[in-house]
Amino acid sequence: MGNVKTIEKATVLFAGDSGDGIQLAGMQFSMTTAIKGNDLSTFPDFPAEIRAPAGTVSGVSGFKINFGSTEIYTPGGQVDTLVVMNAAALKKNLSALKPGGLIIANTNGFDKRNLELANIPPDKNPLTDGSLSNYKLIEVECTKLTREALKHLGLSTRDMDRSRNMFMLGLVYWLYTRDLEPTIKFFQQKFSQQPTVQEANITALRAGYHFGETIEATAERFVVEKAQLPAGTYRSITGNEAIAIGLVTAAKKAGLKLFYGSYPITPASDILHLLSSYKAYDVYTFQAEDEIAAIGSAIGASYGGNLAATGTSGPGMALKTEAIGLAVMLEIPLVIIDVQRGGPSTGLPTKTEQADLFQAIHGRNGEAPLPVLAASTPADCFDVTFEACRIAIEHMTPVILLSDGYIANGAEPWLYPSAEQLPKITVKHPTPEGEVFMPYKRDEDFVRGWATPGTPGMMHRIGGLEKEDITGAVSYDPENHQKMVNIRLQKILNIANYLPDAILDEGEKTGDLLIIGWGSTYGAIKVAVQDLRKKGHRVSQMHLKYLFPLQKNVRDLVKGFSNILIPELNMGQLAFYLKAELGIKPFELHKVKGQPFLAKEIEDEAIKILTKNLVETSL
Repeated sequence: MGNVKTIEKATVLFAGDSGDGIQLAGMQFSMTTAIKGNDLSTFPDFPAEIRAPAGTVSGVSGFKINFGSTEIYTPGGQVDTLVVMNAAALKKNLSALKPGGLIIANTNGFDKRNLELANIPPDKNPLTDGSLSNYKLIEVECTKLTREALKHLGLSTRDMDRSRNMFMLGLVYWLYTRDLEPTIKFFQQKFSQQPTVQEANITALRAGYHFGETIEATAERFVVEKAQLPAGTYRSITGNEAIAIGLVTAAKKAGLKLFYGSYPITPASDILHLLSSYKAYDVYTFQAEDEIAAIGSAIGASYGGNLAATGTSGPGMALKTEAIGLAVMLEIPLVIIDVQRGGPSTGLPTKTEQADLFQAIHGRNGEAPLPVLAASTPADCFDVTFEACRIAIEHMTPVILLSDGYIANGAEPWLYPSAEQLPKITVKHPTPEGEVFMPYKRDEDFVRGWATPGTPGMMHRIGGLEKEDITGAVSYDPENHQKMVNIRLQKILNIANYLPDAILDEGEKTGDLLIIGWGSTYGAIKVAVQDLRKKGHRVSQMHLKYLFPLQKNVRDLVKGFSNILIPELNMGQLAFYLKAELGIKPFELHKVKGQPFLAKEIEDEAIKILTKNLVETSL
């Protein structure tokens, strides 16, 4: 095998034009790596335009994957191998490469035209001017070699060039001793009705791998052994895929049909696309004409006795607000998924952010409390989605589930759970009592029954007007309104009685610093805390899944620490909320660049606090 080195982990970044198939190459590398048994974390990063300006820095698409034989929590910091299809991709991403790292460059993407588009002077070609002397460089005439490999197929030059990504992927497979077979099977299935396209991609993939064999004498190869993960069956899964599967699983567990009404919006659209392929599992999908119609259809489906959900992103949440209030008034189960993105307004559609927390907890007219949960990783999206469905059904309430673009599109290994491992979901249908049905009669937790249309003896009215306690009749009585507001709030607060205790994800219950996070900051915080603890610092991590209501023991856990740091991909929304709820005075770390935190950013901030070099942030 030549010069082969065993390493613990590696980070690879594929980069090129939006039309170069970078995301497909990255996803195939991720799938193959998961099948090989490595732990992994990915970060797809691409422009908002459908076809961004070719050859320009603003049009660069990237896919980063960190994989290893140990547990992986983030897509990594600096990369070991940078694969670039053109000059713009190198210009944008060179700063992300480790000193001494490897660059695999398509030399055909560094001609005069590509240099000009990347705003690089023609006499400053980085492949020839010596500026890359601190890195290892493999130059590949990828475009030329791909065309040569595919010339027998009779394809146009344009069509042959579409397989350049597979040539480069094949070379990276060779470099990291990956198997070609999973990707070959993928193309055989995907293009079973298009044999020429299938053959072109597979041929280019093999050609790239064989090109690696021609440079074996000079290039170093790497082996990353299997990770020691819990026994079971794994697959690589994105956050959106996990949400879709979580919804289907919860519906099956509850013995209900699933209805998903949605309007396409980045980065939540994949959930609708995925669920539309699950018709055989009693899944019904509806692509509505707008956001309001989408949630309206879901409310109707819930009233009809189905597990109903709708998904969107920040701008769509704003449009759904009035209907969410209606669901609160109706007290019916509904799951609202907000895959957050950069805002406000249209903002940064393909970039990540977690700035919808205030909107989720407080963003409705009147007193309209509802539970809010947040997923922390792609695989965790399954568990949190299932839990959101359980709470919605058992407590008869709409629930907001927060995800974001980073974990929605990112991937990691997911261990298939068994049905027996999942908690029971109890559907509470009322039984007739006497001649008149009382739709707002409640149990000890103020939860009303789920009476569905067509049930004999249970006819009742619904709507957005205030309800009379117990009877459900329209009421304008001030005392009744006060009572109903109190009841709706207490019903949500009572959910805390059924939540598991909050835990510390890392560290002891006392120390010098507690880092609190929520959502997709989990991995970066975990790595930062692990590194800090290795250096002897008394640091712990607590990550909140239940944002409203909070778990009962959160207040006690924070008391054991001298300092608290809350890193967020917003301007301090969780910090503001916890100040009000817990009376704490945390340090804050904000990032709103459309990019996730690097572990080092959090670690550096923690060091400042621990060495008393930071003045407390106050609002």
